[in-house]
Amino acid sequence: MKNDIKSSQDKQMRADLETIGNKGQKKKRLLLHACCAPCASYAVKTLTKDYDITLFFYNPNIEPYEEYIKRKNEVEKLMVMQSLHLGINVGILECEYDNELFTSSVRSLRDEPEGGARCKICFDIRLGETARQARAHGFDVFATTLSTSPHKNAAILNDSGIMQSMEHNILYLRTDFKKNNGYMQSIELSKEYGLYRQNYCGCKKS
Repeated sequence: MKNDIKSSQDKQMRADLETIGNKGQKKKRLLLHACCAPCASYAVKTLTKDYDITLFFYNPNIEPYEEYIKRKNEVEKLMVMQSLHLGINVGILECEYDNELFTSSVRSLRDEPEGGARCKICFDIRLGETARQARAHGFDVFATTLSTSPHKNAAILNDSGIMQSMEHNILYLRTDFKKNNGYMQSIELSKEYGLYRQNYCGCKKS
């Protein structure tokens, strides 16, 4: 049953890429939420054929602040490296660090296991702001690199994205970037570009 669900999600992702990508015409503008540089490396390489990509580093869950800045700098480094190595030019949309929003939203869920209700709220916060910014800045579609990680449930992520898509009236691109060896390719790209690979998702609990 699980394999059938995963196969269905993989087919839907490819269908979305073909439909929203609008091949042969002007590229759609995609606001891509970047959780970190390693995950973004494979996602950008995969999507750049069909989309005009702008990265949105919005991760109020990351603690401490020094770690947040380190990961943000790595995303900027990634853009330089992919421009030099692959000729990919990607923009970036700036945002403020708002850890208080995250901590106040999950305060009652501190004892939840990793991958549980606390993470679902975290996805909603990050994808909600991505959808809002995509709509405000005239993007055609939004997506997230979070599904690159083998520790992230793509079905839960995509449910959150679809919910935010409906709330903010903008298209969401369903993804599961760990598919087709995507996670392993992100590791190889990270080695090639000398990217920092963190050993926890972001919040203190993780």
